[in-house]
Amino acid sequence: QVQVVESGGGLVQAGGSLRLSCAASGMIFMIYPMAWYRQAPGNERELVAGINTGRRENYADSVKGRFTISRENGKNTVYLQMNSLKPEDTAIYYCAISLGSRNYWGQGTQVTVSS
Repeated sequence: QVQVVESGGGLVQAGGSLRLSCAASGMIFMIYPMAWYRQAPGNERELVAGINTGRRENYADSVKGRFTISRENGKNTVYLQMNSLKPEDTAIYYCAISLGSRNYWGQGTQVTVSS
């Protein structure tokens, strides 16, 4: 059984910062790629940022230069530092770990950015 748990969401004013955390545990014996996604009301879930086992990062164009994904050494724990937040960043943020062909998802954490 794989568990993915996110934390760190909340309400912030535009221009502010938040840091999201995500830890994957359970029957995981290796380091795997992990990513952050988000879904705003009425929109499809979209990739925000990903990091592979070699710490290579990739970002959606909309967050480049503002968000940074990082992972804890040797662990399936990742963070998303979000700076210069905009109202359009408002969404539920989900963390996912990719074990082969399957993604395991967390419950999500709400991020709300007020103007």
